[in-house]
Amino acid sequence: MDTNAFKVALLIQAQGSIAGAARALGVDASSVSRILAGVEAELGTRLFQRTTRKLSVTDEGRAFLARLKPLIEELEAAQEETRRGRENPSGTLRMTASVAFADQMILPLLPDFQSMYPDITIDLQSSDVNIDLIENAIDLASRLAPSPKGDLISTRLKPTRYHLVASQSYLTASPNISSPEDLKQENCLRYALPDLRDVWTVRKSDQPAIEEPIFGNLQISNALAMRSAARLGLGVAMLADWLVDEDLQDGRLVRLCPEFECTATVFDTAAWALYPNRSYLPRKVRVMIDFLRAQMKT
Repeated sequence: MDTNAFKVALLIQAQGSIAGAARALGVDASSVSRILAGVEAELGTRLFQRTTRKLSVTDEGRAFLARLKPLIEELEAAQEETRRGRENPSGTLRMTASVAFADQMILPLLPDFQSMYPDITIDLQSSDVNIDLIENAIDLASRLAPSPKGDLISTRLKPTRYHLVASQSYLTASPNISSPEDLKQENCLRYALPDLRDVWTVRKSDQPAIEEPIFGNLQISNALAMRSAARLGLGVAMLADWLVDEDLQDGRLVRLCPEFECTATVFDTAAWALYPNRSYLPRKVRVMIDFLRAQMKT
């Protein structure tokens, strides 16, 4: 059976009508009807019930087309890979990441990436709002979260741990922070999000986690601004390791209660690469994922 005929059957399902499939292909509806009739004759079963006003998928057709679609996609992917051979990946790669992660973890890597793949144009949209990938035609997203759920495919890029930090100037005025319990008396910098602003969770070794209420006179919605506020001595902050490692090494910030793990959500979290759920991943996306994983591996 000609795979093009199967593609026509899938297009009829996607368009919801023979006429719609014909318009998409730029051919007469009668031609599409003949192709569909040939497919059904070969299979010995009817894929669609059709009347003069309506077309609907049969139960047998729905089951067949559901199995057929990924097979056709894989076949097209194999043909595309064979056709392209050793060609360099190219095109526009539309990415999104949080403002802080884009600034600290992705932008510093782009010179090397663009040197390796000069034919890829990167459209990086940094936003602390989770942009809908399908609606906005985004190829790849980087998100900070526990194991992602939903219809997107995920690849773990980098584990993330959070530290309690403050500047030396702040600690000069508040020198008695020796345990998380002492945070009740401190000015804590809080994220301007309902689930993150009032409680930090801490634990030591294998001991049970403890929720510590926090208080402070400054709420901030952006992690980069939060780090700047901590550097300025405005309070104690909880920030990701990849955001404060250099500050801790240079002494701009001091890690508090280092024997404790801390989080505002859950302890096991990471940076993930997410992309739409489809069988064929474009090469421009695959090379970026592989590059980020190699560069961020710890």
